Amino acid sequence: MRPIRSILVPVANYSARSLPVVNKAAQLAAALSARLELFHDLANPIAIEALESPGYTLKSLKANTREPAIEGLERLAAPLRARGLRVSIAAAWDYPPYEAILRRAVAIGADLIVAPRRDRHRLPALLGYTDWELLRLSPIPVLLVKTAAPYRRPTVLAAIDPTHAHAKPSGLDQRILDYGAQVGRALRGALHIVHAYMPQPLPPTLTFDTKRREGLLAEAEYEARQTFDHALVKRAIPSLRRHLVRGEPVAVIPATARKTHSAIVVIGAVSRSALKRLFIGNTAESVMDELRCDLLVVKPAKFVRQGRRARRGPQFVSIAPQL
Repeated sequence: MRPIRSILVPVANYSARSLPVVNKAAQLAAALSARLELFHDLANPIAIEALESPGYTLKSLKANTREPAIEGLERLAAPLRARGLRVSIAAAWDYPPYEAILRRAVAIGADLIVAPRRDRHRLPALLGYTDWELLRLSPIPVLLVKTAAPYRRPTVLAAIDPTHAHAKPSGLDQRILDYGAQVGRALRGALHIVHAYMPQPLPPTLTFDTKRREGLLAEAEYEARQTFDHALVKRAIPSLRRHLVRGEPVAVIPATARKTHSAIVVIGAVSRSALKRLFIGNTAESVMDELRCDLLVVKPAKFVRQGRRARRGPQFVSIAPQL
């Protein structure tokens, strides 16, 4: 995996005096000796009628919109530069926001995107929330920030699936572990690992055979433990930081994060077709709303970026009433 040397932070509200997402990205940049870019997407549509007003041109309208954004980003960047961080700023006309963020991240060679996270997502596949779409589409790891408190020797919980029960590529677990270790080490925190496993359903004839049932569950746990430990054979993770838990990942991961007081959960995600997302979902997408902490989403190494490569520029709309 590539070390994190460049971090992109999308900033929607550049008028804010302080933003948790910027503060945490700066903390990571300092810990990782990485450069930081604050990026604002100029996605608001331009009214066609405005171009017909005397003295207004597309160039002047774009400049009048961009200048306040640059000034606001500079106000956010100045105190970070005073702390010795390497911070650049950028504002560009592009839409929709999640595509603009991805295009900018690729353009600057970002190794990590740090973005704010919504509290709740209703019909995300249809409404296209920016954080949800970044989770789904970004080939670059995305840290979704939910809490405002700075990291203080945080617990970083990496969720792996060594049995590949949820159709994750075989190399994804190692990438999850690598990113979890890198972030945890940089922040001087502790890395914990969780694996949620589910035994095979028991035959109805064993429903009331308690002894046999317990024996089969113990056997399933033993096999899961062997697989779990094998996945960590090259990792110096103490046994107290290895959490093997029976249950579905969507329940086990948030519960383990609460139990370990984790500040960051690292999870893998694979993109599925829109139809499958609506009916099947994705572990990362399902877990996102249940977690009370920040979420770092990692994709497979060969994840293919989709979508338009070039910026779209301004979006134009007509505000005239339709007759």
